[in-house]
Amino acid sequence: MFLSIDIGNTWQKVAIFNQDGQQVDYFQVAQLNTDILQSYLDKYPIQAVIYSSVGQKDNIIEGWLTTKVPTYEFSARLKLPITLAYQTPHTLGTDRIASAIGGQALFPNQPVLVIQAGTCLVTDFVTQDGQYLGGSISPGLHMRLDSLHHFTARLPQEAPEWPTPITGQTTHESILSGVLYGMAFEIDGFIQHYTTQHPNLAVILTGGDAPLLSNLIKNRIFAAPNLVLLGLYKTLIFNVSET
Repeated sequence: MFLSIDIGNTWQKVAIFNQDGQQVDYFQVAQLNTDILQSYLDKYPIQAVIYSSVGQKDNIIEGWLTTKVPTYEFSARLKLPITLAYQTPHTLGTDRIASAIGGQALFPNQPVLVIQAGTCLVTDFVTQDGQYLGGSISPGLHMRLDSLHHFTARLPQEAPEWPTPITGQTTHESILSGVLYGMAFEIDGFIQHYTTQHPNLAVILTGGDAPLLSNLIKNRIFAAPNLVLLGLYKTLIFNVSET
């Protein structure tokens, strides 16, 4: 059994994979601690752990893990199953790398566009031969809603709702239309751009806001809710097999 840990901006997620790459358990919490992890180490015969954090890493948890089981810190410096053709790999978010690896694992020998709809809206493109070229970053759904309220004098704070009419007839509906459909059109635009160059493109949508946005996207997409955790697992296996 193998343990993947993803410390994100909002949630801290953990998944257990078996030898065949099947996810056998999963949970997410606002704050991970050693007691929670110990319960899973007691429950499963964990052979190795991989740990990723998009922000400041928890040295206490990481140090504790290294005393329990072989532990790998995920970064661009680790041996990866894809090639990073990115000019500044040291600035590249670990979640972007892991999701790209997960996407390439789901669609090997095929160009892949991964779209993360979380705190930010992020696209990442991997070529057919496994080269990560980069992508884009823009504000996520809640960031857009928050900014409209914060940077104006009278626009209210709104929460996403579905269904939302594209022609808003109230300020509430107009804000939701602008943010939700604006993001959907942005996503469809990126998909159209890459599909023009790569007709056999696979498109993966992931992240906390993916279920809501999937209702609005015209292009065909593949939903993968735990793509980062899958990418972490694939990287862990790649490194364990090397050693």
